[in-house]
Amino acid sequence: MDFVTPEHWYETIRMADDVTLIHEPWIKPFFRCNMWHVRGRDRDLLFDSGLGHVSLREHVALLSGRPLLCVASHTHFDHIGSHHEFAARAVHGAEAHILAEPRNEWTLADRYATDEMFDRFPSGWNAAVYRVKPAPADRLLADGDVGDLGHRAFEVIHTPGHSPGGIGLWEAKTGILLSGDIVYDGPLIDDAYHSNPENYVRSLERLRLLTASVVHGGHFPSFGRARLSQLIDEYLEGRRRAGCHLASD
Repeated sequence: MDFVTPEHWYETIRMADDVTLIHEPWIKPFFRCNMWHVRGRDRDLLFDSGLGHVSLREHVALLSGRPLLCVASHTHFDHIGSHHEFAARAVHGAEAHILAEPRNEWTLADRYATDEMFDRFPSGWNAAVYRVKPAPADRLLADGDVGDLGHRAFEVIHTPGHSPGGIGLWEAKTGILLSGDIVYDGPLIDDAYHSNPENYVRSLERLRLLTASVVHGGHFPSFGRARLSQLIDEYLEGRRRAGCHLASD
């Protein structure tokens, strides 16, 4: 096996509006979680925390030295692996039990956390013993809640469909949508054990109404409003062909 040392495991990429992408470049794109760091005046935000095999807080300097709220877009293993490293943790109430007790069958690790994820392996990787560590939330989120970072704030949008407690974070002032796994520029997943295609449709129809300037998804590159509309329309058309009733019909 070809291993990568911990100090070379993560990569950070500065975006606009004090947003930074943190990712694990040696994981293949389909499995590679986008972790989004947002700088605030009073505290910072981290939206998702990756695989968790290599310490995120220890190896990404951006995450030390300031108050930080670590939010889970949902509780699949590739998004919550390092949540236990942060004291302030938040998740939608529908998936709080999974963050507190992240069994492999609940986090999809039993299905996807395999050697097939990697182009190169993190030091010490062994799929047979991989587990997400428990990280009980100290804040439960609901639709309409606001995360205040000081001079900027993100509204919680509950987006069930991919999973029951999926959320996006919306900053109306900048038009930034942190969308998690409900929409990204790649194949969307609505067939996990707790997915619900009808809820997926309703969530996307809601996001279609946002005046987003940029969407930072849970996987794959970021995109703008036109591509958001296109991705949503493609999914909805697929559901129509499958016989799913849409609210817009």
